[in-house]
Amino acid sequence: MRNDTPPRIAVVGGGLAGLTLALALHRAGLECRVYEQAPRLGEVGAGLQLSPSATRLLHRLGLEPALRSAAVLPEAMEFRRWADGSVISRGLLGKHGEERYGAPYYTMHRADLHRALVEALPTGMVRLDARCTAAEEGPDGVVLRFADGSHAEAHAVVGADGIHSVLRQALVDDRPRFSGQSVYRGLVDGRRIPEVVAEPRVQLWLGPGRHVVCYPVSGGRLVNFVATVPTSGSGSESWSRRGRVADVAAAYEGWCTEVTSIIGAADQVSLWALHDRDPIARWSTGRITLLGDSAHPMLPFMGQGANQAIEDAVALAVCLREAGAGELPAALQRYESLRRPRTTLVQERSRGNSAALHLPDGEAQRERDAAMGTPTPERQDWLHGYDVEAALTGHQPT
Repeated sequence: MRNDTPPRIAVVGGGLAGLTLALALHRAGLECRVYEQAPRLGEVGAGLQLSPSATRLLHRLGLEPALRSAAVLPEAMEFRRWADGSVISRGLLGKHGEERYGAPYYTMHRADLHRALVEALPTGMVRLDARCTAAEEGPDGVVLRFADGSHAEAHAVVGADGIHSVLRQALVDDRPRFSGQSVYRGLVDGRRIPEVVAEPRVQLWLGPGRHVVCYPVSGGRLVNFVATVPTSGSGSESWSRRGRVADVAAAYEGWCTEVTSIIGAADQVSLWALHDRDPIARWSTGRITLLGDSAHPMLPFMGQGANQAIEDAVALAVCLREAGAGELPAALQRYESLRRPRTTLVQERSRGNSAALHLPDGEAQRERDAAMGTPTPERQDWLHGYDVEAALTGHQPT
């Protein structure tokens, strides 16, 4: 494979991370092909929160009209007590957040974002039914092997194939870590709980050993909720295992009316165990690197999984755009050196939030509530005000 030609990039995985990278590479004028193991494109899961650090990048990629039509702009984020629903803390989002950070904070259905990415890509960029089984690196490129016996060549390969990444196995022999918690996810027709959707908000009810998050998605037609429960054993990493609404209701018996009303309005829920992995010392080897959950799977207790993957994707596209085919290993190292410190911090803080959100009632809980009671926007500037493209040029404010 010649190394004096424009680089050709292969992306393993057609989820949010892989498709964002594909779109960013396409916008940069680079040749890219996505290999997805599923027979059809689609996104599992339910809602997600998009931080301004990610939405500014998606807007630059041309997705602003699609996002504004499908997403919701919540006016505030509220933390509440489990027993009576009283407000612990209220932080302004909406126009106040957009003015502060230069981009909006969205809540939306994962499928809506996935659809917007697919529709923005050229036809034929994604190959379906392509389960990658191995990547063989040579001096000038990489050969991907697939389960059907076929293969593909590229100057560089990016693993965006999630927590079970095949490509990660070539870098480190680690296993997903079970957190001891599982999550029920549900979607409720907003007309069933009008008191919850009257004002678009992200709401979190904190209680001993568990918490509930809810926010509107799909233009406000649906309400997404997430309810954590302590779980023994090793857990299952499935996103699509069916749960029972009765089990969620039993786990939250005695909680405030808002929480029990949301759970009671659900027709069905999914159940999945929460896993992450420890941060690793390197993501890249030669012409192969990792992206999103393949590189840094994290617990959802900061709502940052998708946001960090989007930041990764744009950062990697910029680094690859500025490199020739013979300079790709250095470009991948540049990408990793920028991204790994930030994602490691988010991984670690997401783990730490698990304990902080689930304190039993008592002195420590009261101290936490008091500290949260006077939110200051400056606390979130490092997270929401970050611009990965500016960071690559050295113009990101500190």
